[in-house]
This record gives sequence, C-alpha cells and structure tokens, in this order.
Amino acid sequence: MGSATLCLSAASRCARLAMACWYTMLILSLLEPAARAANLTSHVDLFLGTQSGGNDFPGVARPFGVVKLGPDLYVSGTDSYSGYLPNGNFSGFSMMHEQGTGGAPKYGTVSQLPLVGNISNPLSNLTIGRSGADEASVGYYKAQTAEGTVVELSASAHAGIYQYTFPNGSDGNVLVDVSHVLPSYRGMGLSQGYKGGNITIFPDGHYEGHGVYDNGWNRSPDWSIFFCGHFDASPVSNKTYVGTDVHGSVEQSSGFASSSSGSTRVGGVFTFKDSVVTSRVGISWISTEKACKNVEDEIPEDKEFQSVVDDAQSEWETKVLSKVTTTNTNETTLTLLYTSLYFMHLIPTNQTGENPQWTSQEPYYEDIFTYWDLFRCSTALMQVLQPAAYEEQIRSLIDIWRFEGYMPDARSSNYNGRTQGGSNADNILADAYVKGVRGAVNWEDGYKAMVKDAEVTPPNDPVDPQAPDSSTKEGRGALPDWLSLGYITPRFTRAVTRAVEYSCNDFGLYQVASGLGKTDDAEKYLNRSRNWRNHWNANQTSLGFSGFVVPRNESGFIETDPLNDSGYWGDPYYEASSWAYSWASIHDMKTMIEKMGGNQTVLDRLNIMFTEGASGSSGIIFDPTNEPMFNVPYLYHYIDRQDLSVFRSRDIAKSYYGTSVSGLPGNSDAGAMQTWILWNMIGLYPVTGQSTFLIHSPWFESLVIDLGGGKKLNVSSSGGDGNGGGNIYVQRLRVNGEDWKKNWLTWDDIFAQGGTLDFELGATASDWFTGELPPSPAS
Repeated sequence: MGSATLCLSAASRCARLAMACWYTMLILSLLEPAARAANLTSHVDLFLGTQSGGNDFPGVARPFGVVKLGPDLYVSGTDSYSGYLPNGNFSGFSMMHEQGTGGAPKYGTVSQLPLVGNISNPLSNLTIGRSGADEASVGYYKAQTAEGTVVELSASAHAGIYQYTFPNGSDGNVLVDVSHVLPSYRGMGLSQGYKGGNITIFPDGHYEGHGVYDNGWNRSPDWSIFFCGHFDASPVSNKTYVGTDVHGSVEQSSGFASSSSGSTRVGGVFTFKDSVVTSRVGISWISTEKACKNVEDEIPEDKEFQSVVDDAQSEWETKVLSKVTTTNTNETTLTLLYTSLYFMHLIPTNQTGENPQWTSQEPYYEDIFTYWDLFRCSTALMQVLQPAAYEEQIRSLIDIWRFEGYMPDARSSNYNGRTQGGSNADNILADAYVKGVRGAVNWEDGYKAMVKDAEVTPPNDPVDPQAPDSSTKEGRGALPDWLSLGYITPRFTRAVTRAVEYSCNDFGLYQVASGLGKTDDAEKYLNRSRNWRNHWNANQTSLGFSGFVVPRNESGFIETDPLNDSGYWGDPYYEASSWAYSWASIHDMKTMIEKMGGNQTVLDRLNIMFTEGASGSSGIIFDPTNEPMFNVPYLYHYIDRQDLSVFRSRDIAKSYYGTSVSGLPGNSDAGAMQTWILWNMIGLYPVTGQSTFLIHSPWFESLVIDLGGGKKLNVSSSGGDGNGGGNIYVQRLRVNGEDWKKNWLTWDDIFAQGGTLDFELGATASDWFTGELPPSPAS
C-alpha cells in the first residue's frame, strides 16, 4: 500500500471518528433535557423552610398522601408543628403529620421509637438523643439516634416503611406507644390529648390496634386512627403494656392491652437480635382490617425498602415536578422552584374511601390548612397544575356540605374548624366556576352550599374560648350583624376582618349565581359584596393618609391606630392591621381607589408601605410573613404602574425567600408561601374569584407548564438574567404570538386551551401596557 493511500486511509478514519464524536455529542445533547427531567427530585431540598417558623415537613410522603412519616422531636416548651425540630431528642417516628402549619401541632400519631438495651418503663414518655444531622431526599429520610441506631424511612399513600440498623452486639427494641402525639405548649386548649386505645400482638408477630385523640389546631373532638404493623424479623420477645407516667408500665401477658381512658396508656415493645429490622405499617381512618389491607396492597412483604423509595421518587417526578420544566441550570433557582412545587402538594390529604363519617361515591379530601391562607394563590395554582385533583377537591367540599351542613374553611381529623375570618370556601368555588371547572361537579349543589354560608348562622357549638361570641367551626358566625346592619359590630370578634372577607365571599356568590342564571340572587350578592364600604372611615388617618376600614357600631365608627391594631382571635383585626385589610376588597378596586383619593394618593400610599422606618420601627408596613398582604405588591396594576408591581414583588421575592432552612418569610401554611413565590417565578398573579391574572415579569428564559390534556403554557423571556434578577421590566409582550398591551389577561387567554407568553425584558420601566386596566366588577 502506497504512502498516498495510507494518508487517505488515515484521513478517512479521522473523519469517521470525528463524525462519530459529533453524533455522540448530538445524542447526549438531545438526551440532556430528558435526563434533567428524570432527575427533578434532586432539586428538592426537604429542609428548606423547616426553621424560623416555616414549619415545613421534611419527612416522607406521596402527593396528597395520607401517610406523612417523619421524626418527632421533643424540646420542653417548644411546639414541633410538623414534628421536626433541628435540635432536641426523638420521641418517636410517627406516620401522621401536617405541612407547614401554625396554631398548634397536629397528629404525631402511630409511632415507633427504636431503643437499645433493657427497657424498664416503656410508657414513661421515653426519648432518645440524636447523633449528627438528619438526611432527607424525596421519598427517603435518615436519622441516627445517640445509641447508634440508624433509622431510614419511606412511604406510600396509606403505609410507611421503617428500616432500623441497630448497633452490633446490642438488643434492638422497637417501642409502639399508642398514646404518642405531638404536644403543644401554647396553652389555649389546643394541645392534643390521648383518650384511650388498644394494641394486640398476634402469634405471627404482627400488631394491630387503634388510638383515640382530640384537639390540635382545629380543636377537633375525639377522633380515631387504626394501624397494622409487621416486622420482617422474628422478635426474641414481644410484650404489651399498660401504665401511667406516675406509676410505671405493667406488662400484659395476653398480648393485648387496652384502655378507655387517657390516663392509662397502652403500647408494645418488640425485641430483636437481628442487626437490621424492617417494619411495614398501614393506617386507616376506618378499621384495623383496612389498615392491614392498605399495607399489604401498597408495601407487601416482598417489597424492598429501596423499591418504596424509588416508587416515591417516580411518583413525585411524574405527577408533580415534571408539570413545570425549564432550561434554567442555576441550582439555587431550581431548588427554590422544585422545592416549592413539592411542599404545595403535601396537603390537602386525599382520603377518598377513608371517610369514617358517611358513605359516598364522591372524592374526599381533608387536612385543609386553611382556605384563609390558601385562597389567594394556592388553589389557583392547584387548578393549573393538577386539574383532575382540583376538580376532586371541589367535589369533596360540596360533599362535606351535603353530609355535615357546611363547607370547611379549615378541616383536619375529619372535623371542620377553625374559621378565622370569612367562609372562604365560597371564594374557592367561585374561582373554580369562573375558570371553567365543570366535569362531575354538581354546581347546583355547590351554589346551595355557598348560599348556606351566606344566609344561615352556624350554631356556636362548641364554644371557642378564644372567640366565644360565635362559631369558629364553620360558616359565618357574624351573620346576624351582616344581614341586619350590613356591617359587623364589636359584638363579634374579628369584626373588621370578617366584614371585608364576607364582602369577598358574597362576591363569589354573585359570580356563581350569574353563571347559573340566578339574576335576582346575583344582584343581591353583588350589592352585599360592597358592604366593606360600610366600615370605611374617610376621617381615619395614619401617616398623613385618610381612609381606612375600621370597627364600627350602631353609633358610628370607632377610632383605631392603623399602624398597631393587628390582633388575634378576640380583636377587630385578625393577624394583620387595617393598613392590610383596607386593600382586601380587590373585586371593588376602582371604588377603593376613589375613596383613598385617586391614583396619585394610592401610589404614595402603596409606596410608603415598602418604606423602611415608616412603621415607626426599622421595618416596613408590608408584612411578607402573612397572607392578608399577598396582593399588596401587585395592586400598582390598578393605577397603571405595572412596572412598580414588578419592582415591589421581585424585591420581596429576592429579599425574603431563599434556599436555606430559614428560606420562608413565615409559616408555609400548607404551601401558601410556596405558591406565592411560584406565581412570582411564572410572571403572573391570580385574582381569586375572577378569571383575571395580573401580568408582571417571569424569572426564566423558558418555562413550560403542563396543563393536562395535552395543553401547555409556554412562558419565554429575553433580555433578563434567567433567574429573576437583573433586567426585570417588561419592554414588550406577545400573547399567543400577538402584541399585548393590557397589564392583565384572563384564564381563557392562556390556560383554557394552553398558550404562549413571550416577554422582552429590560433594565428600565417602559410604557408597554397602554390598554384598559384590570376589571373592578363590583365598582
């Protein structure tokens, strides 16, 4: 072979090699988005927002799952709302928790606690220290006790799995304490109590039983939960006990222990020689038989621990996280995005088929904490991301009304309560109706449920000692004043809060009545939705501004201090001041602006809410930690200053939200905080009860939201930094390919059939929004 041939052959080989490399790179580049999409759980930080009052639950769960399995930490005098604390001793690892709640802890029931060595008094509130920091990822939790036992956890919807690795050479014990709950040290009658229960250890080593408990944040009376547990190893001994903290624990020889009193505790201790022991536990609100069926159906005996973890991660990927995809590669931003998506899907709990109080073919969701927190942002985003589940949640609300008489504003352990302000399920139904939720929803019944809220005062039973004037369980307790006077007097607690919220609730009835062709009702409720005006005192001043919603009675207005009148259950304003509640009636925004003195005065008034020191302290009047002010940074839209809505909301997002354990400005409140930041990332803000969305500015160069049914919303931006910083002001917007001049759009524009939003962003404000202002339908 000649030299020329050799050179040609080498060149040919080089060319083929180069082409092969090119194809390889092409394939890898095509696979990269799929790889990212298949690993979205890696961006979820389970400890984000677990501290500084965020109260996020870092344990294991499935989307809307009944089981939320995680650690319960004990520090005397400190409430562990979701069970988790960064310090303290383990009091158990229990199957039931709630996400991000305040008020008081709930659940911490169906518990196991691993212990080493001899246990002399198992029912004496035993705790064990922690060794090192806990670890968590989607579907997996790991902790180590001070005795050297490694605890690993995972879960399905109605069952959980524990894997214990005990220290070599030691007897490992698992304590099942039926009386275990999360305590509260706040007082006010909110602490949960154990009321009795039983446990049976069967000859094959598995155990069954139930416990009865009461209270928690919603003051629910006695509620029962049933359990069924298995171990994969044979214990060298298993014993049941009865006892009290004072007199100690007494072993029961029969393998059965029972008590009908909260003063007598029951439990069991299982002792193993095996160094690795796995436990599978099912729970049910119905029966031990159902609990056993749940664990056998979802985590059968031959199911490996890692397989449960993998299934959990896959379910979160496919049902939740993959609903939103982006080309962004900034890990901080991705963590905030996907962690927020995760935490908004823990509750409400899907208990369909597990309702102990009535028989129905309808879906059943509970653990609603609370619509007072959720109606502004969370439910609107739930409809976007989970339309099928959201329709079920609407149907469930209506079914609760059918069998219990009222829809809940909050609900837990199958019990309505506590209602903080209005009957805000009315807002939820109205929002769903105007955005086209139909399917299997019976809207005639839905409207009847709303009318019950609007017209029938609920009985004040049981009496809430923090607000003894009227029911906090459900409905509108202050209806007598609302119906006879058109305002609410201080005879009723939280009078101003209730008045502005009842106005919004009545606007919701107007929306549904209009759609159903009930014209007389529609007119009546539209008029009632304006009754917030009856609390408007034009002469009430603060910081040089006039006009605030204030308490009043038959003799007239009652003076207040708008900077300092924020209160609690027994006060006129609940958890926010009159500076906040004066902005609440967004359905009547045009009238509000007129009453405040026009656009320039409203501009100045909004600005001062974000001015350092205006409140008389080093802070600002705007409170990012609580839901009544969620709307405020976006209200500049109504005075033709969309640019300032972008500036204010983005500043709040970047200043108060982050990816640390203290990354939330306040209680998560079942994901309410997370959905506020998610809407900010998307570039829209929902106006609940209307089909309106206020347009601000997206964070990402590309964001795709799967709307279900093959529909998608594509949001793109150019000129920004892709992480919500830098150039944030809109220069141009195209909606579905057409130039758009309004600073708002509707559900039908981009969500009903899908759509596109294409933003051009810049460093300075522009006047791109020259169209009509957002609607103010009650004005």
